[in-house]
Amino acid sequence: MQSFELFLVGKGISIFYIKIGLGFLFSFLITLFSVPTIIKISRRKNLMDEPGVRSSHLRKIPNLGGAAIFYSIGVCASIFAYELFELYKFLFASLVILLYVGIMDDIVVMRAYKKLIAQIVVSSLVVIGSDIRIRSLFGICGVYEINYYVSVVFSILTFIVLINAFNLIDGIDGLAGGYSLICSALFGISYYRLGEYNYPLVVFSAVIVGSVLAFLYYNLSNYRASKIFMGDTGSMLLGFLLAFTSVCFIDIFIDKSDPLVPRYHLPAAPAIAVAILILPIVDTLNVMIIRLVHGKSLFKADKNHIHHKLIQLGLTHRRSTFYIISYYLLIIVIANFLRHINVNLLLVIVLSLGFIGAYLPNLIFYLRNNKKK
Repeated sequence: MQSFELFLVGKGISIFYIKIGLGFLFSFLITLFSVPTIIKISRRKNLMDEPGVRSSHLRKIPNLGGAAIFYSIGVCASIFAYELFELYKFLFASLVILLYVGIMDDIVVMRAYKKLIAQIVVSSLVVIGSDIRIRSLFGICGVYEINYYVSVVFSILTFIVLINAFNLIDGIDGLAGGYSLICSALFGISYYRLGEYNYPLVVFSAVIVGSVLAFLYYNLSNYRASKIFMGDTGSMLLGFLLAFTSVCFIDIFIDKSDPLVPRYHLPAAPAIAVAILILPIVDTLNVMIIRLVHGKSLFKADKNHIHHKLIQLGLTHRRSTFYIISYYLLIIVIANFLRHINVNLLLVIVLSLGFIGAYLPNLIFYLRNNKKK
């Protein structure tokens, strides 16, 4: 691979743009051609998602789409963004563990504590083994550099929360996939603007975008025969990858006193990362608050998620997904516009707008009922 790169350099061809193009293309194609086979096997072996309490669908649908996402990302990232696997040696092992746990849960339904143990192991491998952690809060609540052990625990918790948060928003067609696609694209653009040192992360983001885009082709299909869900395999995998890219994004703006590492300055970096991941963060916090207020278990499934509220208003899956993503994309735009203000103020603005979006459906529902009366 390296000799081929040297050949291209000699010809004056930019390796970086070739990697982005081929990484995106092959990731898209691998997922596109893998999914029909997975659907066929799922139907033959009856490996389907049964409608339940949290479900917004009425029929059994194959739910192993995450396997195709893993397959394309695993193959294409290790070829076109191999530098990441050299730098973060436990990254691929973590993805394999999540694949195994996700497929087991999608097929036989694992107990929550077993999934949690696996998530702790995976997060620990990346945080401790690959040293991908949150080292500073950039002045949030007056906290800057964090003690190593506190940093490790906080980072592991961050990974676990984001993995499960993405699992929770995967309740209607296109939402988890569409939002993860946008998050990956935004992180990729951010890495690109930060220069050549971060190019492997740009390629990695392009690979994720390509894979998820192909998955959405089937997930949003109007034909039941070609429809598929990503399942826990896909949601945990994407949640983990977006946690990884967001922590890497924050870490870029910390001065490591290494002459080989470029220095960047953005005091509001954590608030920007929260803004990009605002939907799963707010949705999870909102559901937890509602369950605590009503004295219910935090782990009991319900229909208090943002997407469930929009479905109750009579919107289709596609419209609900479009409205949710559009609103939270607006928050990201506002956060980017205000990125140079105090990090605490920006975080308050981002979270406030996030919760407003979570309760807008409630307000609309209340006003509708009052009109009818």
